[in-house]
Amino acid sequence: MDNQKKTAVNESVTGMIEQSLKKNWEFEALSDFHGVSFQYRDVARKIAKLHILFEKSGLKRGDKIALCARNSAQWAVAFLGALTYGIVPVPILHDFKPDSIHHLVCHSEARLLFADEHTWDSIDPEQIPDVKAVFRLSDFSLYLSRSKRIDEARANLNKLFGERYPERFTPADVNYAKPDPDELAVINYTSGSTGFSKGVMITYRNLWSNLRFAIDNIPFFKPGDGALCMLPLAHMYGLTVEMLHTFVQGCHIYFLTRTPSPKIIMEAFSIVKPKLIITVPLIIEKIIKTKVFPMLDKPIMKLLLHVPFVDDKLLGKIKERLEATFGGQLRELIIGGAGLNADVEAFLRRIRFPFTVGYGMTECAPLITYAPWDAQRPGSCGRIVDRMECRVDSSDPANIPGTLWVRGENVMKGYYKNPEATAEVFRDGWMNTGDICQIDPDGFLYIRGRDKSMILGPSGQNIYPEEIERKINNLPYVNESLVIDEHGKLVALVHPDYDAARQTGLTPEALDPMVEKSVIELNKELPGYSQISRVRIHHEEFEKTPKRSIKRFLYQH
Repeated sequence: MDNQKKTAVNESVTGMIEQSLKKNWEFEALSDFHGVSFQYRDVARKIAKLHILFEKSGLKRGDKIALCARNSAQWAVAFLGALTYGIVPVPILHDFKPDSIHHLVCHSEARLLFADEHTWDSIDPEQIPDVKAVFRLSDFSLYLSRSKRIDEARANLNKLFGERYPERFTPADVNYAKPDPDELAVINYTSGSTGFSKGVMITYRNLWSNLRFAIDNIPFFKPGDGALCMLPLAHMYGLTVEMLHTFVQGCHIYFLTRTPSPKIIMEAFSIVKPKLIITVPLIIEKIIKTKVFPMLDKPIMKLLLHVPFVDDKLLGKIKERLEATFGGQLRELIIGGAGLNADVEAFLRRIRFPFTVGYGMTECAPLITYAPWDAQRPGSCGRIVDRMECRVDSSDPANIPGTLWVRGENVMKGYYKNPEATAEVFRDGWMNTGDICQIDPDGFLYIRGRDKSMILGPSGQNIYPEEIERKINNLPYVNESLVIDEHGKLVALVHPDYDAARQTGLTPEALDPMVEKSVIELNKELPGYSQISRVRIHHEEFEKTPKRSIKRFLYQH
């Protein structure tokens, strides 16, 4: 399957950033929700000051700097400053444990570290001996310096800026080098469900191809539109599609600087009024399961939904209320990171809610497939994006699942300082995604599971636990589940939906055996080799990666 759309060769990521700054000079650019706010011209000035700081610190093109902090406007400024200077930003998830942060800072050979107070408090400077300085992200002051040059540069930064730009700093002063497309742009460490962190080498070409696709296929943005950044910026999904894409479109981006509660998210939707929302299934599923389904379950609603004409009007009203929940301006909601609950998907399709499910991975910066909401197919995650190809290793890809391989302009350069892992995933220019998929004759992709989580049945059958989990997750009062292999038997670990149960008066003591029974009854729908032998109730949510995938390796024996 091939989609090789070409665009102007002289376009570049740094050129896109430069043009957005110049074109949107007076517009609001980056805001912390209920916090500081910068116009595009402020961002341009801050980038110029960072460039002076990098230069005086002796940094050269290709040197690395690490960013480890919660999402914020200043995080975005530091990232844009590095990218436009030609040094390589290394985003590190702030909720990694200290020993992981130390290891990744050292492994990436970062010369500088930008951190917030939370991160700095957990860092042992002795564990990062090659870092020349650690900057406080909120104001770029110094937490730590091992260089007199850096001390002097930071102390005299405003003076140095004034000497470089003696007149006013204007859009004409914004001029960034255009790097070779295959030059290293970002190192992004995976935080996958397998437990091993690898440094993905993202090139300027990879970033450009993703941004170009987003601009071409999400055409409803205009400068000044509000955008909400909820996903971790240290993850490619949040970094590329939520932040970089909306920045080059001239949007006003709001950052939720703390782990967002449902109340904060709802308040942000009402203030920002985003046209596009990028999210993971958990958020939309929670809203539908707690706000909508209980209402539809009332006897009068059930009756009205079976009366001709009334059901259309009723569903129309529900759709209006749901759109108002998201701020009232929503044009599309894109779900990524995992599949959507089947009941929730079916309901959203019935009311023609503008949502779609996409698919990607860090190694593709991140886009692999997408289709707009009005072209999407149930259970699918879209078609291959522009400048990419894919193939499924199967004798009959439409009916028999196989491993998905991809190649094209989104595909990474390889894993940083890890040639063995790089060689493991590449073959003749194609990259193994590790996902088991089917693809229909029209090119729509359907993910069945992860190659690494596949379980071999008693007679050699391939069992994809994700397929069984989707069925379990669709049962009443189930929040999430994991199917694992224990001594040749399939065991279902299930976390019940205690919130939903509480609303109907069910106690945990009554709920647990009820859920257990419904999971075992599901065996009637499953082939003999993939039936559940035992159910184990988990009273707490499963531990997850920042993109909300369950960390499977923690629960497999």
